[in-house]
Amino acid sequence: MSGLHHITAIAGNASRNLDFYTRVLGLRFVKKTVNFDDPTTYHLYYGDEAGRPGTILTFFPWEHAAPGRLGVGTTQETRFRVPATSLGYWSHRFVEKSFPHDALEKRFGETVLAFTDPDGMRLALVGAAIAEGEPAWSDGTIPAEHAVRGFHGVTVMVEDGPRTGALLKDVLGFAESGQDSSFTRYRAAAALGATVDVREAKGFLRGHVGRGSVHHIAFRAADDAQQADMARKLLRDHKITPTEQKDRKYFRSVYFREPGGVLFEIATDQPGFSVDEPLATLGQLLKLPPFLEPRRTELEGVLPPLESKA
Repeated sequence: MSGLHHITAIAGNASRNLDFYTRVLGLRFVKKTVNFDDPTTYHLYYGDEAGRPGTILTFFPWEHAAPGRLGVGTTQETRFRVPATSLGYWSHRFVEKSFPHDALEKRFGETVLAFTDPDGMRLALVGAAIAEGEPAWSDGTIPAEHAVRGFHGVTVMVEDGPRTGALLKDVLGFAESGQDSSFTRYRAAAALGATVDVREAKGFLRGHVGRGSVHHIAFRAADDAQQADMARKLLRDHKITPTEQKDRKYFRSVYFREPGGVLFEIATDQPGFSVDEPLATLGQLLKLPPFLEPRRTELEGVLPPLESKA
């Protein structure tokens, strides 16, 4: 098992974030919960119908967070996968919705439509012919034939590209697959979330995480045993000590800083998002882990209402 599990970013206003990712991009609102380490803040999850690994984008919406700054040690871009024939639809949709976007361009032989979300997070849609035959979820906001299938990949900006690349290959199951200018692509065998582009940016200022930037990138482990094996390789071969395992209710995680400074996570595929509510009603109710249930009334009183424009 390899590839991306999920990506977690920082947003500002929670309702604006919900509106953009569900009503503009057409992702499913998979889970409404809280940041387990800061439970007065939401943790919002978006993905496909079931929130499969490789489709999950999550946010901590801190209303007054300072903007992040792109630079060394940060994630430069998060990419989604759509059918190649759908890029015209999406270009028109962004014009219609007055959302900032770039002209279509080619990268690694693929057509890419780059844009930003309302908090300035750098995103892109990548057209893939094979995506036309892949499962698509739609609630009617976006026609199923044009819907986002899941992640294509991410781009990280680091000082020393080969060191980050070695970790991707040795521990996380990727293989080097190409070069495009200062970008080196690493590819996994997963159907979704299969690419990490490493941009070597020697001499650039260091970036910092904030509103509109990625907090961490999570990679897949099939189960606890595979996760433990990956953690051992980190320590043995790269002298990096990950955290102890943390139970995030929908997956179990360990965290570490890769050599370039980007926060990485290894997350298990199980148990998934239907562990505490039925698939048909994912995202409708506030779900809390058992240790926070005694504080439900308090937390419901301080969390802002979530309202998405219909």
